Amino acid sequence: MFFIDTIELEGLGNRHYLAGGTRTAVAVDPPRDFDQVLAAAARRGVRITHVVETHIHNDYVTGGLELARVTGAAYLVPAGAHVSFARVPVADGDTVTVDAGLTLRAVATPGHTPHHTAYVLQEQGTPVAAFTGGSLLIGTVGRPDLVEPRLTEELARAQHASAHRLATELPDETAVLPTHGFGSFCSSAQAEGDATTIGHEKAANAALTTDVDSFVAALLDGLDDIPAYYAHMGPANASGPAPLDLTPPAVADAREIAARLAAGEWVVDLRNRVAFAEGHVAGTFNFEADGKIATYLAWMIPWGKPVTLLADSPGQLADAQRELVRVGIDRPAAAATGAPEDWTVDGALASFPRSTFAGLAERGTDGVVVLDVRRASERASGHIAGSVHIPVHELHGRLGEVPAGTVWVHCAGGMRAGMAASLLDAAGRDVVAVDDGFDAATEAGLAVVA
Repeated sequence: MFFIDTIELEGLGNRHYLAGGTRTAVAVDPPRDFDQVLAAAARRGVRITHVVETHIHNDYVTGGLELARVTGAAYLVPAGAHVSFARVPVADGDTVTVDAGLTLRAVATPGHTPHHTAYVLQEQGTPVAAFTGGSLLIGTVGRPDLVEPRLTEELARAQHASAHRLATELPDETAVLPTHGFGSFCSSAQAEGDATTIGHEKAANAALTTDVDSFVAALLDGLDDIPAYYAHMGPANASGPAPLDLTPPAVADAREIAARLAAGEWVVDLRNRVAFAEGHVAGTFNFEADGKIATYLAWMIPWGKPVTLLADSPGQLADAQRELVRVGIDRPAAAATGAPEDWTVDGALASFPRSTFAGLAERGTDGVVVLDVRRASERASGHIAGSVHIPVHELHGRLGEVPAGTVWVHCAGGMRAGMAASLLDAAGRDVVAVDDGFDAATEAGLAVVA
């Protein structure tokens, strides 16, 4: 008998896995905070004997090296990956014993990276699951453009070949268990569903239903923006990440918060966007703790700039800190919890109004700036006539391009509009945050054009 436990990182859109038998287990693509892996092993009553990486990750800092150290497990990394730490290099066809009658076989699946390796879990020699990392995903594949622009087409073709290799070598009932594809920007397209098999992918995945030239053309045409922080993840993982530190940050009082703002540092309010709009410390930025804080804060903040976190509660602060260490923002410069009145020297707060697309339609778009902060791929499917387009991840560096006047800022659902509104408000602009789904724009009677 074997088990596979799936552990989700919803904020980053990834999954990692613990798989094993009655006594021992393997951890696949663990994140930097691997306590959930240890807890899963404790619940199962198994010892982790192997930790494996499918590839050198571009979207998060791995916990594999430290997990292997803590547990005494063998650390398996694809042989083609250039790393500066001791590990067990894995080549195509290598096998390791996970537990009695349970083995793991390495399958070279280049495409997401040149060295990408999938691992097939075999019970008594029969494949039962494939840990496919960033290779074959649910309905799509991992993007091939994160390593080197000159390799992108070559890797796209390799993705097609790797998908076909898995589909050819594995039985239809084999479970496909990817790391990416649940909201991660490492996925080349939005994946649908929570579970799949080789047989299902044969019928539904474009990599397996389309000829290579058509597949590559469509894949390259659909690639989206790359989060800026990805440039720092690969080098961090290749050099061997330092152990994480989740101890609480130093406490900042109102005077220190004011001083940090005056010094040009980022002070980030983690409260929800409704509360932030109603009252916040002037100059602070809003990245909701319940949103994709790791992705968007890491994408937008100048890398290495000190960040101070303001939170409703110690729990909200701790959750955000955990999210951020996963992407290499290790130690907040300082933090404070409580209410915004506690974070100002004089108790005076800034605010801005919120509205909907119906509110914008009632006001009319003449005489105001309608700012669309969605990605270009989203805007291509329809946008409000006359709107200005600056993706939220570029806005901080392009504030000077926003035309004069009151800015009505929107995204697809409201979260990114809240971020953008906070940036504009901090820059002294009059702003209205449109907290609404974009489908409501047409329903409200606004002119939406392609």
